[in-house]
This record gives sequence, structure tokens and C-alpha cells, in this order.
Amino acid sequence: MASPYAGGVQSPSPAAAAAAQQQQQNHSLAFRVMRLSRPSLQPDPAALLRFDPRDVFLPEDALTGPDPSAAADFLHRLLHPPDSTAAVPGDFTFRDRFLLRDPADALALPGLLVLPQSFGAIYLGETFCSYISINNSSSFEARDVVIKAEIQTERQRILLLDTSKSPVESIRSGGRYDFIVEHDVKELGAHTLVCTALYNDGDGERKYLPQFFKFSVSNPLSVRTKVRTIKDITYLEACIENHTKSNLYMDQVDFEPAQQWKATRLEADEHPSAVKSEIGDLCKQPILIRAGGGIYNYLYQLRSSSDEVDQPKSELSSILGKFQITWRTNLGEPGRLQTQNIHSTPTASKDVDLRAVKVPPIIYVERPFMVNLCLTNQMDKTVGPFEVFLAPSMTDEERAVLVNGLQKLILPLVEPFESIKFDLSMVAAQLGVQKISGITMHAVQEKKYYEPLPDIEIFVDAE
Repeated sequence: MASPYAGGVQSPSPAAAAAAQQQQQNHSLAFRVMRLSRPSLQPDPAALLRFDPRDVFLPEDALTGPDPSAAADFLHRLLHPPDSTAAVPGDFTFRDRFLLRDPADALALPGLLVLPQSFGAIYLGETFCSYISINNSSSFEARDVVIKAEIQTERQRILLLDTSKSPVESIRSGGRYDFIVEHDVKELGAHTLVCTALYNDGDGERKYLPQFFKFSVSNPLSVRTKVRTIKDITYLEACIENHTKSNLYMDQVDFEPAQQWKATRLEADEHPSAVKSEIGDLCKQPILIRAGGGIYNYLYQLRSSSDEVDQPKSELSSILGKFQITWRTNLGEPGRLQTQNIHSTPTASKDVDLRAVKVPPIIYVERPFMVNLCLTNQMDKTVGPFEVFLAPSMTDEERAVLVNGLQKLILPLVEPFESIKFDLSMVAAQLGVQKISGITMHAVQEKKYYEPLPDIEIFVDAE
């Protein structure tokens, strides 16, 4: 819980301060605001100087004076009487005061928690919690007190407390009325906590007291993304950077894909010594992103969730999804953020798309097999007819996979945003891993050749 906060981010001008002070003197009531926040551990270097029993018997300059031997002899006789055989280890100087007698001494923690001494930094995604007290500093009783507290931003006003329907009956002289307000911070920039009171003073006059407490909200972290598309697979890399002065322990970093996508997080392989168990999954150590610029990278693989292979790509949205991020600070203070929608990298759309849908899992040498293909019209007009054939090889090497039967397959007209499926009969002439390459499409009317279908790897077995 922080100290009482009675000012804004910017210092008021002398004239405004004088006017506010004059207005405050005319009121019996006054607001005091304290921010409720977690305490912190404060390292104390002096904690390493441990107390020594010899400090009780000797003055502080006894061992460092002009003749320390006299003090040493006196202390030696005191600790070692003639009838005692026990020896007390150690010398009579300060050189061993910094020796660590316990591993915890290296932390230099006195064992006390320190409350924040200022209003502190407030970050997006946190819960702003404030303890507000309205005090009666006059010698009269304030009656029928209506209290309101609200947060004002550049976009909106959020009401946190309103006692209009049940006013505080009275606040006696020297008394106070306390309450706590909470607000989930969802906007950046300047915020103002507005506290108002409407009350009857000692003379029965109805008075209105407004007080304003300003603070600024900053971004705790940034999310930078990179999108790469390889064939039908999209890879999303997210880099999260910590902008706060405190370590962030990431409880949850989940990517929520859009409806047409399925997302899988890619992680590095665990060490073989790591034993997986249900308890290990429940007690999984959170990811630490260190204060002042620490980063952590996440990688996701995205595939289309639609089972319809003939769905036109033009109808797919460029929105990939968004991140849900939750974290905690050193002493467990929570925070939560949701990113905006992440868009895929724009790519040049094709007028007509040809792709392989199905290839037999078992292919025998010199035995015909069918390759199932799909042709999709991605324009708003009818296209076609088309010719599908195997383009000649660019090298002198003979193809290992050839068309079986007619060398050109004629396809009819295709309506806007429609698809047609067809089979192409082929035969493999060589054993082993081979490639189906050079399947090309030609628009007859437009006299236009399209790019060949990407190579398809197959395995050819002997019968």
C-alpha cells in the first residue's frame, strides 16, 4: 500500500495551486488517496555486517585506537577465565564481519517487506486498486454525504463508486469514511481519478467538493511478430519484450487462431533427463522475462482448419488470430493483455489455382496410377476451357513419371469461385523416390500458360 497521493503527474501552476488551496480551506471534507499495491523486498548491504558479542563489552574505537593490545588483553581475560578451558574462535578485528555464515546472507535481505513510498508506475493490463479516505477536518459534522469516484480517460469515464441512492448519513468532526475502488486498466496514456462529495456543512449549506488525482498508464511489454508462409503452412513468430522494471513470470501465452486456422506451438525438444509426469505438468515452471528489455520468443505453426480442399483462397481472411497473455510480477501481482488481430503477409492472388489433392500411398513401377487434382477459379468471371499436360523437361534427362494415355486432358469452363476435380493417369518408369514434375495448365481462349504444379515426391516400389 503506497503513501498518500495528493497530486497529479504535472505540477500545477502557482495560481492554480493557490486557488485549489483556497477552495480546500472552504470545505470541511478532503479526500486522501492511497494506492494498494504489493510490497517489495529491499536488499540492505548493511545486513552483511553481523552483530558481534564483543561489541557489547568494548567501545566502538577500542580495537582501532592507538593501543588496541590493552583492549584485546582485557577482552581475552573476560572471555577466557583462568578456570575455563573453552576457546572462543575469532580475532579482535572487523575483518571477519563480512564472512557469510549462512547461504541466505548473500541475499542481504533483512527479512522485512518495504511498502511503496510513491504512487509508482501503472501498466496496461493491471488492476488499479486504490484506498480512498474522505476526512472531516472541521469542527462541525458533515451530513448527507454523497460520494462519487470515477476514472476519466481520453475516451471514456468509468464510474467506480456512487452513494447517491444511499448517502453517508454523517461524518463527525475528526472522523472519516473509507472505501476501496478497483479498475482494470485497458487504455494507455493519461488517467484521472475524480473524487467528488456533495454534503451539508455545519451551517446547513449544501457544498460540492471535487478533487482530481492524475496518473499515467504505460505499456508493460511489446509483441513483435513475423509471418512466413511455406506452401500451405504458415509460421508465426512472436517476440515478447519486457518494458517494466520488474521481472515478469509468464503464466500463459496462448495464441487464439481465427476460425479458419489451426495453431500448434513449436517448442525445442526437452532434455532426455527430463521426466514427464502429471505432477510436473501441474507444477510447470513459468517462463521468466527479465526486467528492462528481456525477451522471449514463441513459434507457432498454422494450417487451414477447413476440410474442403476446394475452398477458394480469396474467401479466406488475412486475420490469423490474437494472443492472450497473462503474467505475474516478483510478488505475484497479476496482469493480463490481449493483442490486436495479427494479419498474414499479403501475397499475390492467382486467377486460377491448380493443386494436387490425393496421390496413392502405394505406387508400383510400370503400373498406372491416378493423381487426383483440383482446379479452382478465384475470379468473379467464368474462365476456361483449359488443357492439362506434362511440360517437356528442361534437361536432357528422361522423366521418371510420365502421363499414361492421352497427353493432353481438356477441362470445361469453370464458373466464378467454383472448383472442379479430375484425375490424371500416370505411370512410373523407375524405382525408388521419384518426383512428379511439370504438370502444366494452358488457357485455350486467353492463350495463357500458368506456372507448373510444384513437384510431388512419391515412392515407387517393385511388385
